Amino acid sequence: MKNALFLLIALAVTAAADSRLPALARRQIGVTLEYDPAYVRLDYPGGDVPQDRGVCTDVVIRAMRLLNFDLQKEVHEDMKQNFSRYPKRWGLKRPDKNIDHRRVPNLQTFFKRKGWSLPVTTNKADYKPGDLVTCTVAGSLPHIMIVSDRKAADGTPLIIHNIGAGAEEEDCLFTFPLTGHYRARLSPAPGKKR
Repeated sequence: MKNALFLLIALAVTAAADSRLPALARRQIGVTLEYDPAYVRLDYPGGDVPQDRGVCTDVVIRAMRLLNFDLQKEVHEDMKQNFSRYPKRWGLKRPDKNIDHRRVPNLQTFFKRKGWSLPVTTNKADYKPGDLVTCTVAGSLPHIMIVSDRKAADGTPLIIHNIGAGAEEEDCLFTFPLTGHYRARLSPAPGKKR
């Protein structure tokens, strides 16, 4: 009974943490004003490009860091141990802590490995605040978005992303072909409180 209660509390805390992602991502609107995919040498862990710029993945990375979850470190550590399981699109022979976490296909692999995958559907009710959704834009370019806690007039959740003009919140969840749906289950870093 005690273990069941602990599990229910842990699940409730996890759900609350996930639902905070939209508000944390929204903080980037008006701050991250440019789309800039340039390769940059980053500090590790916790490295970031200048706040006024970035790509779609940077919106996710920055929001998760505010919950003490560093995708740069988490992806790099997993890639060091499991490099063969990650996409080989870039011709790398080993992980690169400066860029791997900023590539959507790597994030998709990482999310699947973490057990965060959910079915991709066209039912707007399936997409909860804080969910991560991947799609392709311009035919084949991978993109990632955070599902907002706000909705369009028809009830479709808005999304928060950077698709070319900086961080924005808009109604385009189903505009592009969806390729993945994930629900992060974040846990605090050891010794850190949220």
